[in-house]
Parts: sequence; C-alpha cells; structure tokens
Amino acid sequence: MKIAVIGQSVFGQEVYKELRKDGHIIVGVFTIPDKDGKADPLGEKAEKDGVAVFKFPRWRVKGQAIPEVVAQYRATGAELNVLPFCSQFIPMEVIDHPKHGSIIYHPSLLPRHRGASAINWTLIHGDKKGGFTVFWADDGLDTGPILLQRECDIEPNDTVNSIYKRFLFPEGVTGTIDWNQSAEALHNWIRGNDKVPGAWAEVDGQKVTFYGSTLVENNTTATGQPLEIPGASRPGIVTKAGLVLFGNDGKALLVKNLQFEDGKMIAAAQYFSSGSSAAVELTEEEKTFAVWQSILTNVSQIEDSTDFFKSGAASMDVVRLVEEVKLRVSSCQLQNEDVYMNATFQDFIQMCVRKLRGEDNEEELVVDYVEKNINNMTIKMPHQLFINGEFVDAEGGKTYKTINPTNGTAICDVSLAQISDVDKAVAAAKEAFEEGEWGKMNPRDRGRLMYKLADLMEQDQEELATIEAIDSGAVYTLALKTHVGMSVQTFRYFAGWCDKIQGSTIPINQARPNRNLTFTKKEPIGVCAIVIPWNYPLMMLAWKTAACLAAGNTVVLKPAYVTPLTALKFAELAARAGLPKGVINILPGSGALVGQHMSDHPDVRKLGFTGSTEIGKQIMKSCAISNVKKVSLELGGKSPLIIFSDCDMDKAVRMGMSSVFFNKGENCIAAGRLFVEDTIHDQFVKKVVEEVKKMKIGDPLDRSTDHGPQNHKAHLDKLVEYCQTGVKEGATLVCGGKQVQRPGFFFEPTVFTDVQDHMYIAKEESFGPIMIISKFKGVDDVLRRANATEYGLASGVFTRDISKALYVSERLNAGTVFVNTYNKTDVAAPFGGFKQSGFGKDLGKKNCSCYSLVGILLFMHFNWGGPSHFFFFFFCPDCDLNSLPLGIC
Repeated sequence: MKIAVIGQSVFGQEVYKELRKDGHIIVGVFTIPDKDGKADPLGEKAEKDGVAVFKFPRWRVKGQAIPEVVAQYRATGAELNVLPFCSQFIPMEVIDHPKHGSIIYHPSLLPRHRGASAINWTLIHGDKKGGFTVFWADDGLDTGPILLQRECDIEPNDTVNSIYKRFLFPEGVTGTIDWNQSAEALHNWIRGNDKVPGAWAEVDGQKVTFYGSTLVENNTTATGQPLEIPGASRPGIVTKAGLVLFGNDGKALLVKNLQFEDGKMIAAAQYFSSGSSAAVELTEEEKTFAVWQSILTNVSQIEDSTDFFKSGAASMDVVRLVEEVKLRVSSCQLQNEDVYMNATFQDFIQMCVRKLRGEDNEEELVVDYVEKNINNMTIKMPHQLFINGEFVDAEGGKTYKTINPTNGTAICDVSLAQISDVDKAVAAAKEAFEEGEWGKMNPRDRGRLMYKLADLMEQDQEELATIEAIDSGAVYTLALKTHVGMSVQTFRYFAGWCDKIQGSTIPINQARPNRNLTFTKKEPIGVCAIVIPWNYPLMMLAWKTAACLAAGNTVVLKPAYVTPLTALKFAELAARAGLPKGVINILPGSGALVGQHMSDHPDVRKLGFTGSTEIGKQIMKSCAISNVKKVSLELGGKSPLIIFSDCDMDKAVRMGMSSVFFNKGENCIAAGRLFVEDTIHDQFVKKVVEEVKKMKIGDPLDRSTDHGPQNHKAHLDKLVEYCQTGVKEGATLVCGGKQVQRPGFFFEPTVFTDVQDHMYIAKEESFGPIMIISKFKGVDDVLRRANATEYGLASGVFTRDISKALYVSERLNAGTVFVNTYNKTDVAAPFGGFKQSGFGKDLGKKNCSCYSLVGILLFMHFNWGGPSHFFFFFFCPDCDLNSLPLGIC
C-alpha cells in the first residue's frame, strides 16, 4: 500500500520503520521543520532511506488549508495516511483524501484521555492501566472509530519515558531480552533494536543495553572471563573481540558494545577492565580539541561532566564533531563510535589526546616468536597465521615444518591455514575496508603509515635478509640488496602515490539545452587476494601489496608454502607501523586449499598471482566462475637472450651469466635460452665455463658465497631430471648438471650447448641455474626462433649496433626487452608479460592506480537568471583489463 506518514519524534520514526518492514511503500513523510539546525528523527530517517520528506511549518492559516501544501501532499498519491505522534493540525482535505482514509496512533486507551499530553494525564490521574490506540481519523477530537488497542500496567515509579520505552513503541515493541531463545533469535532481537529502544538485560544488578551483534560460527574456542547474565542458558564470555553470548541451542553471538544506565558506552571487550589510568595533563595546544562549544550552542559553559548527547546532540552532530577534530589535527583519526563511547567532555578530550600521543590503550601485539641465534644476531620469527591484527593458530591447531634448504633441517613449525581461516581473513579484510579506519583514512595519512612501514623494514633489514636466507636459500648479500632492499623501495615509492591518484575530465558533446561534463574518479576495489611464489618471498609480497595499500584496498596474502617466514615478519612490522586491524592478513598454507579458496571466495574482488602458467590458468577460471573477480597473472617464462658477434664480449659474458645464475636461477625473467651468433659461440662458451668454475657454492650466510642452495628438495629433484632429459635428447652438457654432494639442496651451475629448437630444454623453463645455449646466423632467423614460444615475459639483446638493437627489441614478443644489460628492474618501471606469461603489471605508475575507474556523466542545467541548479549523476564503471595490475579495475 502507498502510505503517507505524518508525524514526528522517535515514536513516529519507529512506526515508519514498522510500515516499511511490512512491505508498504512510503510515498512521503510530512514532519516538522528542523529545530536549531537539527532534523526530527522521523524526517532524518526517511531522508537516509531516500524517501521524499516535507517539512511544512503549518498546514492551514486561519482555519483554512493552504492550497500549495495540500497540492504537494496530493501529488504523492497516498492511499492511506498514518499519523504517529502528530502535533500539527491536519486539514480534513488531507485527512479524507486517501481512498483508505487516515489512521492515528494515540498514546492512551481512548476514550479515557483525549487530546495532547494524553500519556501525561495517564500518570497525573494515577491510572493503573495505560496503553495506546490506533483509530480512524475524523473531524472530531480523537472521536473516530477505534481500530486497535493495547494496554499495559502502569507501575508506581513509571515516567513518560519509561512507558514509551517499555511499551508504547508500535505493537508494544520493547527492548528487554528473553534469553530462552536460539542464538539467531537473540541476534535478531539485538540488531532489530540496535538504536531504539535498545535491547537490554540486567547484568550485575544494573541495566545493560547491547549493541553491534553478529553471529559466531565457531564458539568452542571462545576464551575469556565469564559474565553471569540472569536468565541466560550459560554465562557469557568477555573476549578480546567482545562479549560472546549463548542461545538455548548452544550456538553463540558476539556483541561489540555495551551501554549502561548512565549513558556511558564501552567496548564489550573492556567490561572487566578498570578503565583508563589517571587523567592526562593537557598542553595548551591539546586543549584546542574543545570544539564542543560551537556545536552545543544551547550550553552556556562546557564542563568536564557535560554530556554530548544529554545536551541535545544528535547523530549528525557526531559526524560534525569527528570531522572538525580531523580538520584540526589530521593525524587524530576518530570514528563515530569513539564519540558514543566517550560521551562526556572529559572522556572525549582524554581519548583524543591519548590517540595523538599513541597512548590510546591499543592492545599490545602478542607474538609467539621462534628465536634463533644466527648470522651474529638473534632473529625473532612469528610462525602463526596473521588475521585481523593478531597472530593466531590455524583452525584445529594444524601446523607444518618449514625447511632450511642449506642443511635440510626444520626451522620451525608454521601454522597451516584451513578454509575456515581464509573465511575469517577475508571477513576481516572486508570489514576493515567497508567499516574500518582504513577505508575512511585520508590518502596522505595512509601514505604516512606506509612510509613508517618502509622505515621499520629498513631498520630490520639485516634480520629480514637473514630470515630470507635460511628460509629460501637466497645468498645473504643478495637478500640484503634485492630481496629486502627493493621491498623497502617499493613501499616508499607507492607511499608517495597515495595522494596522487587522480581522475580526469573529459570533453563530450555539448548538446543543448543542457551543458554536459564528464569526469572520472578512481576508487579502491576492496579485498585483494595475493598468491606469491617462493623465489623472492618478501619482494614479491612488496611488489603486489604496496600498490593495493596505496589505493586503499585491503589484502589477504598467501605466501608460498615453503617460504612463509618473511611474510609473517612483515605482518608484525605492519602492525607495529600502525596499519589498522584487518588491512593485512597472512595465511601460510597449501595452494590447492588456501589459494583455491581465495580464488573462489565471493568477497574477494581481485586476485594477483605469480607462479606457473598451469596454475594461473586454473586461477583465472576460478575467478571467472566465482564472481568474475578481476585477476592479474605473472606466469612462466622462457626468455630469450640474443648475443650478436659485435657485442662487448666481457660484458656479454658477465651479464649472460647473471641472466641465468642470478638468485640461483630461481628468477622469473631468467634467460631461459641464449642465442649466440655462431662466429663467437665457442669463445663465449669457453669464457662462461671459466667463470662458472670460479663460482663459490656454499652457505648463503657466508659473505663470499656466490651460489646458495635451491629453494626446496622437490625443485632440486626437478632440476636433476631436467638435465637428464637434455642429455638424452642429444644436447651437450658442458659442465654441472647434478646435485652437489653435501647436506642441503645444492645444485651445480650448469651449461648446455648444441641445443636444438625441438628439444624439451629449449622449450620449457627450468627455473634453475641452467644455461641453454644455441647458435644462430641471421637476425631474422634468430627472431623467429626467439619468438617461437608461448611465453613473453622478458628478453634481451647484446650488440654495439644501435639500429640492430632497436630493430630486434621492437620485434621481440616480450613485456621487457633488456639491451646490453639484464635483470635491471626498478620500482618506477612497469613489469609484466603477455601471451602465456600472463597479463597485468607490477610496479610503476600504472600499478599505483589500484582502483576501479568510475566515469561520472554530469548533466548540469544552469539557470543564468538565478542561482537554480540541478544535478543528475550517472555512474558507469570503465576499465582496460589488459593494462591493469593487481588491485586495478
């Protein structure tokens, strides 16, 4: 039914909500004008819902209806008028207009008390019974036919407010909790009464109102201090997350906030805490937080005990207060909830100052370290999952051992994430994005936190490099310079982009009579899932995570199963840098379980993956089937390096070796095949072999080591098999090709010559220290052979002839072409490939736009004779998937 609601107050608001809940269409809300800049609760709620709101100061003049007012009312097409707590005189032209007439809610058992203040007269006359009546309106005073009545007992100490709160909301809505219900029913009751009148119960002899309820899937692990609640099937539990309550079915719900009878609201997790320590002595500068006076203009003097809400402030004033504080001191990031939980001036000012000073009683990060004395230092390694700002055990306490490839021994037990852990992490990331501080933060402040994180990484770079060395086998000096060094650079680079991500204005057809303007804006996507490989554990994390964070997204990251430790150490540093809970979540685990569920998860909006082409195809398929989530892939490679006879031979040998043996060959852009011009082939091979024999294979923590162990045993076995295949196919094994006879996963640097195009080792990536050399004669012939692969990640050319270099580089089908160098990457240069090497870019300006691009077509009509304007916004998402990396639409 189409209904017009005519009334005011919270009571009117509740009637309005009940009507909408029952499926009726509210075509208009007619309420009183704003008072002192504050909207009536009924009008305020309707405006939020997008319902037309009319605020007429009067409906009639000298007993006659105002024609313009009546005309606006009739235009709504109402079929029924509902008048809850209506204090204005409504003309009969309005009362009788709908085909179903008008009904009025009256706070009395008619005909006992008529007219205004009926509930007051119920108390004044000492009635033992009270109630409310719904009746049909007529031209008399509360004389229309009665449609419905409900009665209640009037208690000796009742007041107008207590009767309203206990009974007089629509259909006797009350907030008191009946504990003999299921957890879901309790949850529905609390969330249904979240604002008015509030769901409450007697706890420790005082009335406590519950706010912010969510259902708990698994309650068996809830740990904390028990709280007795009369009538409940079992005591509640005050946990770090809030108050866990139980239904009569044994299932649980979580309540986040509690409010006491004096109006003070606290986080439920703090129920048993003794409160803040002694009051902070304020400096003169800090006293500038006293912005209440400009909001509470009706209060002559703001005292420490002044209560924001009891002084007349409403929800809009909360927003204004929060924003004014942010405007004065941008580093003081407040939430609306902070005001509700610190309602007195003293509590509020103390809370603000503590936030500024970093003394805001944030929970201390608890880390169960594994400590080792190694590399002349004590390294402290987290080993649990990192979810919602906490290190926690995996579901069921499952763990696995991460292995040191230098000696094959276990470093420590690491928590093994399960599907339920993925759900928790994604939920935490989603809440941090949609409701948390991160999603509301000024981009410049977001950049400040990222700079701080980069500083902490640099401060702990020796520890990070040591962890990288023992967990991945990276040579310590390389880990220090590249694995960690470039990670720090990456976060600093993208921290600088945070406040520089901008849209554009686009000229379009200036059709008359409207003047048209289009502009675009970039918006963060939401939860980004990241799956990284084991060859550069920290650097791959940084390449993909920094851009996501700069854009305002949140992250759930799965490190490689065999190299989880630097990712977990990074999580600790991110927490210490002050990144809010839920922004970063780290889940060590298997790709088949954790990675797959991240691909399938409906709340993940983008997935970034670096790994094999085979797995990349499966991920792309899963992302499409699940929710058409965006995806960027950096996959396999077989990068060609072409060395012409006119090259600088010494440089070509040095860089050619680096192109293959850098990071033990565990390098996505490693030169998978070297094409050497036939006239210099033998000389090149001879020089390479001489240099290979000089390489020192050994402990990656030894500063003189050139070549550390391969990452893990399965990969070592694969390299041995790869070389055996090359020999069987007829390639010449010049040196290497086998495991080093010592503890650990060491493999000899290897050189193959006489490699023909049809051979397995000419077509497939080894991802190890294996140099594949083939001869060539002509330019066009070698280009054809170099491009005869489904991969297209990187490539290289060595020649002194600039024309030849340009000719070859333009025709090589690869995302990166190195000329007279190799392995040179920079945080400002985009990185990625095409064909079956994937799509999307890491690094560079492109990747700083981890946003959805939203085009806004704005039709503006200008009335040049006056100030009248109207605006119509049309939102149209737009993107180019082929050029957008992780986090970008």
